[in-house]
Amino acid sequence: MTTIGIIGAGEVGSQIARAAIASGYTVVIANSRGPQTLTRLTAGLGLSARAATAAQAAAAGDFAVIAVPLKLGNDMPVEELAGKIVLDTNNYMPARDGDFPVVDSGEKTVHELRQEQLPASKIVVAFTHIQAPSLLSFARPAGSPERLALAASSDHPEAVSLVTGLYDQFGYDTVDNGPLSETWRAGPGTPVWHRSLLGGQRRDELVRNLAAATRAPGATART
Repeated sequence: MTTIGIIGAGEVGSQIARAAIASGYTVVIANSRGPQTLTRLTAGLGLSARAATAAQAAAAGDFAVIAVPLKLGNDMPVEELAGKIVLDTNNYMPARDGDFPVVDSGEKTVHELRQEQLPASKIVVAFTHIQAPSLLSFARPAGSPERLALAASSDHPEAVSLVTGLYDQFGYDTVDNGPLSETWRAGPGTPVWHRSLLGGQRRDELVRNLAAATRAPGATART
């Protein structure tokens, strides 16, 4: 049975845990306050979940999910995540995170920064443009005309392949929006983001909305 280490037990991390358990995974979940604060959450998730520290969750997972904002001073367990595929669910939000000049200028995306902080891991961006409480309720079987699609972005094809399989198990199609330098196309303020606030988008619409994205004023496009 595959185990997912989840760092972040807020709305995003806990909903991914619920969807994973419903799909037959076990989860080891952590927050910043310690496993003793997750008793109610793990009780609700059932026997397929247990609480741990971030380092323990990272070490236990066959792959991992980071469901917390990036900090410019890395606070993730680098050694325990080394060699693993790591799903990054973070969106850059200056009002919450502070200003990152290197991101504001368009020089790098926040997810490229995550990859730099975890150089021995394979970062893949996932679940960034679906509202967490909708993850289970919006799921549809393959072939359903109502099935929505989610983007996945990585510099590593095997990481996108893993997320594609996970999305399919969770009830979603996948659009490859790689590499990590392109993740701004699904970020806050883009057509993808606005459509997701209205209930999401099917695969063909997601492809169009990713292509229609434009950089924020002041950002410098890279060649």
